[in-house]
Amino acid sequence: MPGLDLLATFLEIYRAGSLSAAAQRLGLTQPAVTGQLARLEEQLGRQLFVRSRQGVTPTPRAAALAARVSLHLDGLKDVLGSADTEPVLTGTVRVGGAAEVMTARVLPTLAPLTHQGLCVHAHLGLAQDLLADLAAGRLDLVVSAVRPARATVLAVPLVDEEFVLVAAPSTAHTVDAERLRTDPAAALARLPLVAYAEDLPIVRRYWRSEFGHRPQGPVALLVPDLRAVLAAVEAGAGISVLPRYLAEPALTAGTVVQLHHPEVPPLNTLYLATRRGAPDNPALTVVHERLLESARAWGGL
Repeated sequence: MPGLDLLATFLEIYRAGSLSAAAQRLGLTQPAVTGQLARLEEQLGRQLFVRSRQGVTPTPRAAALAARVSLHLDGLKDVLGSADTEPVLTGTVRVGGAAEVMTARVLPTLAPLTHQGLCVHAHLGLAQDLLADLAAGRLDLVVSAVRPARATVLAVPLVDEEFVLVAAPSTAHTVDAERLRTDPAAALARLPLVAYAEDLPIVRRYWRSEFGHRPQGPVALLVPDLRAVLAAVEAGAGISVLPRYLAEPALTAGTVVQLHHPEVPPLNTLYLATRRGAPDNPALTVVHERLLESARAWGGL
């Protein structure tokens, strides 16, 4: 079983996004951090990060491990660091976002702060509705898939999400491979579509970006939850376009395959939006900074 020191170093690397930044935070040398990571990877028998000049990118195994250990390590740090003192972070922050990214990224990131006294009220919904609630003062912060156009809302880029076109292997086998390579739009034209809404927002954006026109296939299934879209695609209902962070586990498991491989992956920026002129809220400041810091370790979603 890996020691707590190795897991703590791993979590710092995961959150910092680079070995040098993690070393600085831990007060260690970079070779020491590199050595601890190597020992942990050896004990687990899995690579946890892909190294590059820009830093390190966590593998799906690393993301799963971080989700499992972060709550416990943060809680232990709080206990050892604060002893019998009262929590230093108090207050309530009302956070809105799409159900999928809130479930997969935002709430796991904020959960450790609850051990310091923070109360998080999560609101799930569509970006425009949530931004309206933010402007009206009913929310404090929104993770938005669209750039806010309201003068009363201040937004900063949080992270880019990459879109992938996926299908079940059984569906992919019905597509002519050569035609898919030379004329993908025509090869995909008759395949049924699984979508988030009637106007096919994500699917339509992908088709216009990659093929220059709207999708032509018949709509087989509509469901307003991207996790349900993925489940329907896995079951063979049709093809769809999903954020990579959501499709990655299924791609790794082989329950879906990526049908199309563009030279430049289509991206959409997620924004962190707050209300201009809102009363000072130290808890909101902490939440805002925690999300920005953690997003650097998420890489492209």
